[in-house]
Amino acid sequence: MGAEKKWMYTLFFTAFISVLLFLSTLLGFTASYYSFSTHRSYPSTVRVGSHYPPAFAYYITGGRGDGSRILRLLMAVYHPRNRYLLHIDAEGSDDERMRLVAGVRAVPAVSAFGNVDVVGKPDRLTYMGATHVAATLRAVAILLKVNSGWDWFIELNALDYPLISQDDLSHVFSSVKRDVNFIDHTSELGWKEPQRVQPIVVDPALYLARRSQIFQATQKRPTPDAFKIFTGSPWSVLSRSFLEYCIFGWDNLPRTLLMYFNNVMLSQEGYFHTVVCNAPEFKNTTINNDLRYTLWDNPPKMEPLYLSVSDFDQMAQSGAAFARQFQKDDPVLDMIDEKILNRDRYHVTPGAWCAGRKSWLSDPCSQWGDVNILKPGPQASKFEETITNLLDDLGSHANQCQ
Repeated sequence: MGAEKKWMYTLFFTAFISVLLFLSTLLGFTASYYSFSTHRSYPSTVRVGSHYPPAFAYYITGGRGDGSRILRLLMAVYHPRNRYLLHIDAEGSDDERMRLVAGVRAVPAVSAFGNVDVVGKPDRLTYMGATHVAATLRAVAILLKVNSGWDWFIELNALDYPLISQDDLSHVFSSVKRDVNFIDHTSELGWKEPQRVQPIVVDPALYLARRSQIFQATQKRPTPDAFKIFTGSPWSVLSRSFLEYCIFGWDNLPRTLLMYFNNVMLSQEGYFHTVVCNAPEFKNTTINNDLRYTLWDNPPKMEPLYLSVSDFDQMAQSGAAFARQFQKDDPVLDMIDEKILNRDRYHVTPGAWCAGRKSWLSDPCSQWGDVNILKPGPQASKFEETITNLLDDLGSHANQCQ
């Protein structure tokens, strides 16, 4: 009996040690894998100024239910040299904002470089109302406060997507004077004069907590003659110097026009256009192009057509920097990720700054080298051709504020 007990004890002890060894091996592998997947290299120094590649300030906006789209768009346009501000408007929930924050923090580079912020107190926006301009100006003010090293401001909506990488964008923009503004504009108002400029509208989101539509006064006002109205695409690429003028306004023009456009329908299609074209120091800095690819109905409706897989080839050959608009998770977005951005859906677009090895298990941009070097890809040549042609026509009648 004693021998049997001794044998049982030996068997139990051996089994127990085997289990411990197995668990320690398993736990050791898990810890090693966890350590590898969350390894943080010391952030590379971001250098700004005329001797370094340009940096961009992105304002990415969306409404209720757009959190995942905003995060995907951020991953597609992310670069450590840039600055990002994400905004889910007041129709979205705090829970959705917190999920967006969690998603942002889970990106290794974002966690290390700390160059992405989420608006905690959102703006209430009214379709066709002046609150859109107010929200954009607020975003510019925030981005100037947190980091004034960026060169151009780009506003994107959750329905937008890039057609080039950030290495492509910075590489091509390195040859552009940093006071140039890419803004589609015209003073030929046509039907917009009686239907958009002269009507007096009020945006209730300026003073009501609940959602409401703009309302229109019964009378109209004459077209201004103290300044010239310009209108165009609400999407643009604006220089930091121009936006500093809009925010700090060393003369009263930006504030005067802001007061006026407070009662203009779709003021985002006229405010910046009118400021830049009426300011003597900026009116010769415009290029009449918004760098977007869009398709429109004939006659055009309020918004462009949704783009799909059938539009991919034309988009890819367009030489545009961005395209709009897309349905949520449309397969064409996966095509852009794979064939243009060279990214998978859950990782940021890789660039020369990414130093990790790409595999299905790891993110190549979870490790990084010098973030101040660029490696343009195949799409850069098409975009460069677009920019070169636009710059060649910089002094032409088409680009000037006439």
